[in-house]
Amino acid sequence: MADPIRLLLVDDHPVVRRGLRGYLELEPDFAVVGEAGDGEEALKAIAETRPDVVLLDLKMPGLDGQGVLDRLGAGDGPNVLVLTSAADAERVPAAIGAGAAGFVYKDIDPDALASAIRTVHAGQMLLAPVAMRGLMNGSTAPAAPSLTPRENQVLGLIAKGQTNRQIARALGVSEKTVKTHVTNLLRRIGAADRTQAALWAVRHGIG
Repeated sequence: MADPIRLLLVDDHPVVRRGLRGYLELEPDFAVVGEAGDGEEALKAIAETRPDVVLLDLKMPGLDGQGVLDRLGAGDGPNVLVLTSAADAERVPAAIGAGAAGFVYKDIDPDALASAIRTVHAGQMLLAPVAMRGLMNGSTAPAAPSLTPRENQVLGLIAKGQTNRQIARALGVSEKTVKTHVTNLLRRIGAADRTQAALWAVRHGIG
């Protein structure tokens, strides 16, 4: 049996953390390894518990969730799933730009939250529909470079969270060919990685 997904809960409201813990600990593939009530506590807990996924609120006293994301940077730390209120849709671009792997709202169905955690743990990006609109409205997309039809297909599948192997099967080509397409399109659109490419695809209506 695979090791459980290690979770850190970060929210300034104890009742929210208690509710999250109560539900998430019922899932056999989850293990809540810690909690934090503000950004500074969160950074300390991340260093001490080394979670796989951090559920992070944005609005907290002192160092807020955005500050935590900025301090974590783009290293080999945990995947961060932002869990906040729908009123914070305008904060999506900054959070995603700072490395958040997903953005969902506190009214999410518990089963959907569990699914979201598994998605970001698997290295895929996940945005709630309202958050997606916030991302698209909060940034100005540059003019799209000319991509080949095949590059557009590959980019669309990246935006859906598919791996190179899955893309190769879908298109009937080798995984090596897909890697070449990915390298080329990342260079063309100026994206550093697959997450940035997926965001670029969303902004330009691809996928």
